Amino acid sequence: MAGFERITLEKGMYAVPGKSFTQVLEELDSSENYRGTALEGLDAYQRQLMRFGIRVSGPDSDTVEHFFGTAGSAALFPEYVARAVRQGMDKASRVEELVAAVTHIDGLDYRTVNAQENGNASAARVAEGAQLPETHIRLGKGLVQLKKRGRMLVSSYEALRFMKLDLFSVALRQIGAAIANAQMLDAVDALVSGDGTQPGVVFDSGTPDYSDLVKLWGELAPFRLNVLVGGTGAMQQLLGIAEFKDPQAGMNFQGTGRLVTPLGAKLIHVPGMADKKLLALDRDCALEMVQAGEGICTDSDRLIDRQLERASISSVAGFARIYAGAARGLQYS
Repeated sequence: MAGFERITLEKGMYAVPGKSFTQVLEELDSSENYRGTALEGLDAYQRQLMRFGIRVSGPDSDTVEHFFGTAGSAALFPEYVARAVRQGMDKASRVEELVAAVTHIDGLDYRTVNAQENGNASAARVAEGAQLPETHIRLGKGLVQLKKRGRMLVSSYEALRFMKLDLFSVALRQIGAAIANAQMLDAVDALVSGDGTQPGVVFDSGTPDYSDLVKLWGELAPFRLNVLVGGTGAMQQLLGIAEFKDPQAGMNFQGTGRLVTPLGAKLIHVPGMADKKLLALDRDCALEMVQAGEGICTDSDRLIDRQLERASISSVAGFARIYAGAARGLQYS
């Protein structure tokens, strides 16, 4: 009998501080032990699915009921839910295109650091004996506000028991997409309104035309303008800029759907963002994402016990500004 077939699965594996269910499994059944075997490429959780013969995807996927054939296989169900939700988040999320770093914490309170250039922002040559320009790194004056985003799964085991897991995953991925979209708006709000430790970005008045974008590009220096963020109305106006309509840019958008500006910045469309506002930022040093726990939190006890009438699925995260000068805004009437 293989090592992974001797592991006793239980609810308590979801309650180990600072570790996910899969991480706990990996400690008991390391994937390193399977290099060069037929099971190479599977993680500890996927080996448990194979152990109980549970297929979670494809036209031959099993039903939800298959998870509850034994107490051991039932313990795998919350992780299946979390993974499907995470897939939806990963597919829908654009947050990673805004943040310079992701910090994982085990609590709900986090004090970030703020960085600021004092004097010349470049590493310029200085005269002998003169003082070098300084970069000040200080603790933030307040705590970063973390927000819980999620949805309640309202159903019953009887309603779901014969549903194919492939189909159930579709609904779970949509929950993940909704969480990702909400977190994207939280990231934008941390830039526009401030994060509790630093105020919001400085907005210039103007119009979304090429000359104002060039001005914004210049004011952001020495930081680089590599991301432009806007709502639906702002994106529509940007796409109408004459300089944006050159054949190469148009061909790229029409052929791939990727938005490219004449300034080389990536356009990020954020539905729900306030109209008539554009954010310009250097994604490499503007924003930090603070993630509580392992990302996705589920009511593991309720899911294992088939109490699906009201099972919550959530993610707790917040956003903090790093370099205040690494983001600016354009507001127009």
